[in-house]
Amino acid sequence: MPVLLSAAILAMVLGSIHAFSVLLIPLETRFDVPRALVSATYSFALAALTLAVFLGHRVFETWPAARLVLAIGLTAAFGAGVAAMAPTLPFVWLGYSLLFGGANGLGYGFGLQIASRANPGREGTSMGIVTAAYALGSVIAPVLLAYALSYGGFQAAMLGLMAVLILASVACALLLRTASLAHAQKSDDMPKLKMRFGRLGVLWLGYGTGVAAGLMVIGHAAGIAASQNLDLAAWAAPVVIALSNLTGSLIAGRLVDRLSPLWPLVVLPLISVASVTALAGVTSLGFLMLCLAGVGFSYGGLIAAYPAAIAKIYGSMDSSRIYGKVFTAWGSAGLVAPWLAGRLFDQTGAYQTALWVAGALGLVSACAILAFSRLGGGGGPLLRNGRKV
Repeated sequence: MPVLLSAAILAMVLGSIHAFSVLLIPLETRFDVPRALVSATYSFALAALTLAVFLGHRVFETWPAARLVLAIGLTAAFGAGVAAMAPTLPFVWLGYSLLFGGANGLGYGFGLQIASRANPGREGTSMGIVTAAYALGSVIAPVLLAYALSYGGFQAAMLGLMAVLILASVACALLLRTASLAHAQKSDDMPKLKMRFGRLGVLWLGYGTGVAAGLMVIGHAAGIAASQNLDLAAWAAPVVIALSNLTGSLIAGRLVDRLSPLWPLVVLPLISVASVTALAGVTSLGFLMLCLAGVGFSYGGLIAAYPAAIAKIYGSMDSSRIYGKVFTAWGSAGLVAPWLAGRLFDQTGAYQTALWVAGALGLVSACAILAFSRLGGGGGPLLRNGRKV
C-alpha cells in the first residue's frame, strides 16, 4: 500500500505538466514572443518526457526507490525554479521543458513500474490507479496554477509548483522507506518472453494509432464543440474528457487483471471509433458530451491498459524496458495528431474529415493488436489471465 500511494502521489503532481495551456498567455506576455514559440515549450517538454520514459529503465535499478523518487522530484522542482527565474524564453525551455519534462517522464515510468512490482497479480489495477492519479493532476493543476497566476504571474505559478514538487517528493520518499520492493522483485514469476522486433513494431503501431485517434479529438475538443454551434459545450468539453479519461484509466487497469491482457487493447479503440465517427454528425449537446466522454474513456483506458498488459505478458521486471520503447508511439502521436486535426480543419473548414481519419486510426489500432496476438505476442492468441483463449 505505501508503494502504490507513493506512486500515485508522485503521478498526481507530475500530471500538472498537462495543464500547460493556462501558461500560454502569461508566457507570451512576459517575454513578448509569438505564440508559436511559447507553444514550443510544451512540445519540447513532451519530447523530453518521451525520451525519459524510453531511457528510464537504465536508471531504475541503479538507486534505491526512495532515493530515486526524491531525486526525480527535486529535479522537477529545480526545473520549475529555473523557469520561474528565467530572464528569457530559452531558459524556460531549459527549466520547464528539459528538467521538469525529463523528470516527469522518469517519475511517471518509475511510478508505473514500482506499482506493478509491488502488487503482483494486480498489475493492471495498480497501474490504472497511477495513470488515473496522473490524469487527476491535470484536472486539479489548472485551477491552482490559475490562482497563482492571478496572484503573482508566471513566476508565482512556477514557484508554487516547485514547492508542491518538493513536498510531494519528500513525502513519497518517506513512504517508500517504510516499504520494501525486494519481495515484489523476487515474486515476479511472470514468463520472461522475448519481445521480437516484429511484435514490437505491431504493438507500437497499435498504441500510436490508438492514442492518436484520441489526441486528435482531445486537442480540439473545444473547437469541435464550437464548430457544431454548441458554444455552451466549448468550456465544458475538456472537463468531460478529463473526467472520463480518469474513469477509463481505473476501469481498464482492472479489466486487464480480470479478463485478459489484450482484449481491452482491442475493445477500447473500437469505443473510440464509435465515438469519433458519431461526433462527425452530432447535433445535440447531450450527445456531443456522450461522444466526448467515449473518446476520453478510450484514451484513458489505453494509456493505462498498455503498460499493464505489457507487465502481465512480459513480467514487471522487463516491462519498463519494453514499455519505454512502445511509449515513443505516444510521443510521436502527441506531436502529429493535434497538428493533423488542425491541418485538416484548415483545409476543409470543418472537423468531419479529421474525425473520420481518427476513426480509421482507431480501427488500425484494434487490428494491430489482433495481429500482435496472431504473431505470438504474449505467447499466442489473445490471453485470459496469462493463458491462451
